[in-house]
Amino acid sequence: MAITPKILAFAGSLREGSLNKKVLQVAAEGARAAGAEVTVADLRDFDMPIYDLDRHEKDGFPPNAVKFQDLMLAHNGLLICSPEYNGSLPGGMKNIIDWVSRKGHAEQKMYAAFTGKVAGIMSASPGSFGGLRCLSHLRGVLTIASVHIVPLELAVTFADQKFDGDTMTDEKTKKLLENLGASVADTIRKLSTE
Repeated sequence: MAITPKILAFAGSLREGSLNKKVLQVAAEGARAAGAEVTVADLRDFDMPIYDLDRHEKDGFPPNAVKFQDLMLAHNGLLICSPEYNGSLPGGMKNIIDWVSRKGHAEQKMYAAFTGKVAGIMSASPGSFGGLRCLSHLRGVLTIASVHIVPLELAVTFADQKFDGDTMTDEKTKKLLENLGASVADTIRKLSTE
């Protein structure tokens, strides 16, 4: 019997009106339409200090790192939409990944919150590259953590012109994003039956 995919979705941007948060919602709807349970997390709710091994060994995990690691462990898939900051990932998102990838408060192994998960990655910007350059960095980080990344990845160009408020008006882009969300859900199901 096929499982119900449980997908954690988050955007790398902390900004309230973030285009990446809007784009993420469209992909999340695609995953829901494909039968997945989707939890959307806002990284603003998980503020934590910059990762420092000395501090980690002395003080343990900060409470928000524990909460986010528990969220990750409770899901078998990820949808991540990241803006491009200076050709790479935003520092806040990378910091959360650095904390959550560590051997956790429950003494699981390194990368336990990531290993074996299926992820769909995307980016968005008002420019003509759509945040494309950060996707190879995100793929590299997730691959090291043993995440399976679906082949379809999207960089949404001129994203500010593709929404009316929070509603995506570009049907072609909307369909691609929904397909990305559905692909993550479908891949989780396929892997669970193998």
